[in-house]
Formats: sequence, structure tokens, C-alpha cells
Amino acid sequence: MPRSIDVYLSVLSPWAHLGHAPFLEIAARHGLAPLWRPVHLPGLFSETGGLPLAQRAIQRQRYRFVELQRWAEARGRPIVLRPKHWPFDATLADAAALALIARGEDPAGYLGAAMRGVWEEERDLASRETVADVLAEQGFDADAVMAEAARPETAAAYAVNRAKATDAGVFGSPAYVLDGEVFWGQDRLDMLDDALTRGRVAYAPDF
Repeated sequence: MPRSIDVYLSVLSPWAHLGHAPFLEIAARHGLAPLWRPVHLPGLFSETGGLPLAQRAIQRQRYRFVELQRWAEARGRPIVLRPKHWPFDATLADAAALALIARGEDPAGYLGAAMRGVWEEERDLASRETVADVLAEQGFDADAVMAEAARPETAAAYAVNRAKATDAGVFGSPAYVLDGEVFWGQDRLDMLDDALTRGRVAYAPDF
């Protein structure tokens, strides 16, 4: 059986967007099976002491813009720093990924395309039509997936992921959890890769 890794993320997150392709490369190289866990990011912030961008100190907001430019260049990806439709309610876009998971389909391609839609193409991922278009472009049955996304069970799975995130010590997106060790942020992917390469024992907090 392949080794699994939990991936907590939201299409709302530019950092999840920048980390998506390099994470998939690491996962493929090490034979990992990602367990995708879309999570309601504003709710996770409220439970773990995080703040929405507009409520952060101006110094933090400015630094974020600098970091986004640095990492976009480092990852070789274009990025729109102020997308036309951001911030937005990502519940529907995240729910589509949960629906794919419930149907036994791999959501990685959809997630990548949805995040590109937000952060490179300025598409409105709060729109049902846009989410359906992204699904269809990735070869999925958009009508069936959107119907699954609207089911109460999908909303319940979204809530479960948030509870699992807080229980696991996750407080932002993306977070990669390997054997209980949290690697928060796409800027920790090198450390994740190193841990997998060396096969070291997972680190854990002492309280």
C-alpha cells in the first residue's frame, strides 16, 4: 500500500496554488497517496487565531505581497496579486473537490485548474457556472459532480475536514500532514521532501 499524506487546502489560498505542482511532483517521486482534505479557511482561521487578510496589520499585508512575488518567481508561475473576484466564498469550489472524492475520482487536476482559475486567470470560482466549466474542462461529469457537491453529506464532510484540521494542529492552507507531523505552507515542501528522502521519524510537539 502506498504511504498516505493528508493535504489540507482551499482554492481560496494563493499558497496552495503555488505549492500544488511541486507537491504533486514530490508525491509522485516518493510514491505518496495524497488524501485531499478541502477545508473552510475562514472558519479554520477563526478557530486557530488566524485573521482574514484585510484584518491583518498593514506590515503583514505588505510583506505577503512581496512574498507572493518572490515565490511565484521561484516556482515559475504567473500570479495575479489582486484577482478580480478575490476574496470570495470558496465553499462551492471546495465542495466540488469533496464531491469528486466522494465519487472515487482524483480531484488533483480539478484543484490545480480551479486555483489557476483564481490566481492566474481571474475567473469567478464562487460562480456555479465557472466551477462547472472547470470540472468539464478537466474531463469530469460536471452535472453529476455539482449535484454531489450540493448534497448534505458533502457539507458534512467539509465540516469534518475542519475538525480534523484543528485536531491535527493545522491552522492554514496548504498544510501537509505526514505521520502526524505538520508541514505548513508551500515553503515547507523542501523540508517535507527531505523528511521523506531520509525516512526520519516524525517530529512532534512536546505539549
